[in-house]
Amino acid sequence: MVRRTALFSIVAATALVALKLGAGIAAGSLGLLAEAAHSATDLVAALLTFLAVRVGEQPPDEQHPFGHNKAEHLAALAEATVLLAASGLIIYEAITRLTSSGHAAPTVAWWTFAILAIVIIVDLTRMIASDRVAHSHGSAALHANALHFAGDLGGSIAVLLGLALVTFGYGNADSWAALVVAVLVIFAAVRLMRTNISVLMDSAPVGSDQAAREAIAALGNGIELRRLRLRGAGNRTFADVVIAVEPDTGLSAGHAVAESVEAAVREALGDSDVVVHVEPNESRASTRARASAAALTVPAIREVHNVELVRTDSSLELSLHLKLPRDLTLDEAHAAADEAEKAIRTAVPELDEVHSHIEPLADEFEGQAIAPGEAPKAAQAVRDAAIELTGQPPSSVVLRRTGRGLVAMITLNLDPSAPLTEAHAVATEVENRAIELAPELDEVVVHTEPVDGSPA
Repeated sequence: MVRRTALFSIVAATALVALKLGAGIAAGSLGLLAEAAHSATDLVAALLTFLAVRVGEQPPDEQHPFGHNKAEHLAALAEATVLLAASGLIIYEAITRLTSSGHAAPTVAWWTFAILAIVIIVDLTRMIASDRVAHSHGSAALHANALHFAGDLGGSIAVLLGLALVTFGYGNADSWAALVVAVLVIFAAVRLMRTNISVLMDSAPVGSDQAAREAIAALGNGIELRRLRLRGAGNRTFADVVIAVEPDTGLSAGHAVAESVEAAVREALGDSDVVVHVEPNESRASTRARASAAALTVPAIREVHNVELVRTDSSLELSLHLKLPRDLTLDEAHAAADEAEKAIRTAVPELDEVHSHIEPLADEFEGQAIAPGEAPKAAQAVRDAAIELTGQPPSSVVLRRTGRGLVAMITLNLDPSAPLTEAHAVATEVENRAIELAPELDEVVVHTEPVDGSPA
């Protein structure tokens, strides 16, 4: 649709140049000749627009990784330059005629007004068409053409009035109409240059900064926006966003946050290219979060859990479990743990002691499903433990024999309003009690769910 509209502008500009030039020469009207020159610049501009739209539609490549959208703005800038040159020539000729004698008044006939009527109808039609498509497709080049065609319409009306005054004996009215056309051309050119130079200088589209900030803020208080840089090119907006999240946020969780920010900005700005960089928010993080994040900066440390803080009368101590690859030697694992402890002390200087427990990452075991009837004592033990401590049996019991031994995985339904600490304490009690009742159980894994069955 954009290309078809640009092609229509070329055909219309060619026809208007021919009409105005022929009528201007026949009538000796500077106003019509000025309008012919104006339409000639329209033809050049329309050709530039057509080429720019074709270039702008090309996908990004190695030399132009951000695409070719700025081609439209370059075309609009070239159009403005041509307009300024044409207006200078028109002003010079009009002033020459107004300040010297010997120039005959234009010969005005009925067909002169008929041609101007046709010109005004064409100007109005293509102005409306270009403006409508420019708004629907966000095309800078077609928007430039719409403004240009609006200037053409004003110029054509000025020439019509000038020639009408000539018929009443005001011979200089045609030259004054030419000056009006030239002024309109200058205003259009300056406006085009200002708008498109702003885009070429990587200015942010009007209103885009606030829209993007509001979209990111709506995602929640856990995201701190540290930097937002926007620039427009053609109908696209490029966004560079830096956000900060809790320092112990995992890689997958951090990536999910970045994707949510990208989606929110795209929805706010429309067609856009968004890049989000995630940083740890050290300033607002808890002591536990800073310690966990510091430990995870050591490449060998893959997981951190059971992070606990203990404050005595004279010191603040931290203990945590560090998981490392199973193929490390004790010496290698100990060295990684030492490095993690040093990183924690640097990140959390208020700590007096750091105690780490090292353990291997869990391996993948070949498992075997066990029917409750094949291990009746174990199956009954987990049910009895659940009833004893919660007042109701587990909603599900699954038995597996793995490399860790006999494992029972059960689900308990608890009060949805119970604090998480209380639910965890009940689960731990059930685990321990089940193993007491059936020592052949090597592990009990308890999953807690609210009574209504929604995910915990």
